Amino acid sequence: MALGHGSTHWAFGTFYVLLPFIAKHLGLSYAEAGLLVAIYHFSGFVASLGSGALIDVIGRQALFQIAALLMGAFGLLALGLTGEFFVIAILITFIGAGANLWHPAAISYLSSRFPNNRGYTLSIHAFGANVGDALAPLVAGTALVWFTWQGAAVINALPLFAATLAVAIVLSREKSAGRAPSDQGMSVSEYFVQVKGVIRDKAVLGLCTMAAFRTMTQNGLFVFLPLYLADVIKVSPLTLGFTLSALQIGGLIAAPIAGTVSDHVGRRPVVIAALSASTVMIIILTFIDSEIVFVAGVSLLGFAMFAMRPVIHSWLMDLTPPRMSGSATSLLFGTQAGLSTITPALGGIIADTWGLTSVFYFLAGTMLVANILVFMLPQRDPQLSAAAAD
Repeated sequence: MALGHGSTHWAFGTFYVLLPFIAKHLGLSYAEAGLLVAIYHFSGFVASLGSGALIDVIGRQALFQIAALLMGAFGLLALGLTGEFFVIAILITFIGAGANLWHPAAISYLSSRFPNNRGYTLSIHAFGANVGDALAPLVAGTALVWFTWQGAAVINALPLFAATLAVAIVLSREKSAGRAPSDQGMSVSEYFVQVKGVIRDKAVLGLCTMAAFRTMTQNGLFVFLPLYLADVIKVSPLTLGFTLSALQIGGLIAAPIAGTVSDHVGRRPVVIAALSASTVMIIILTFIDSEIVFVAGVSLLGFAMFAMRPVIHSWLMDLTPPRMSGSATSLLFGTQAGLSTITPALGGIIADTWGLTSVFYFLAGTMLVANILVFMLPQRDPQLSAAAAD
């Protein structure tokens, strides 16, 4: 499951590295480059609206997971066979929809499969995402040394097909062994009765909103950090890829630690600490001139920023009835994708008007809003209560 999650992130992690070269090839402004990323998030938003409901009503999480992986694999492969802005935008739509189709199916599957260790389990799931995000820039950056951006896209698409096959085999074996969660869904009328409780829960809505502002910052960094490295610091493609990988390496270390700690001390303290550290690190990066120190700072930022991702997912599953986990995950990722749609376009306008450095202050501001919102969440932490009872 972690491998599958990493594959969905591999597809778009590749695109982030290719974006400066696509922009140069097509003569795009920062706002136009940001529009391509906005399309990705908008397609994810649309996919999130209905996918969770389908999963909760139909069941069959494994089928949705395989479909999500194939959308990303074929989308990235086709990206390497075109050079037209309109076609690229369509392909980004498929990659974004596939990535957001994965989460409701996978997170609900894992939450049901390992109900007593959600923090640790979902941290391993997030670990896979960090691996995909870390390795994709390295492979794409290396490929760009010898190939065009189209060639790098084709090369990075090939591992996705192998990963899809591996995930399909494992999920099939889980089902054959009787370990997989039930594929049984529910009636539409029963679904609407239960979903009302989810969307009226202030804790769930507050958590989704807080997570959305955090994701605005994360995805804004994915867009503008490569552009900052290429256009301001003027690093080589290989250094650019390595720096983006450093962002994820911090997350590789942090996610399992944060998830495990949150199983014992509760979700809220871990999220508060990670949000505060992330806000400070974004501002500090704008004052660093040395490439080596900058890469180290990016790695520390990744440690803090990605530590909270599996904890937020676990917190949501703690608050949600088991049979509504798909819809709750869709609500979370739909909210994240909806607000993230704004970030690339608005950040592009800020960069065109005041320079790329100004975008980092904007991103620190969105993370600060997330800091404020987490303190406003209702004092409800089921996991901590369960741990105390044990």
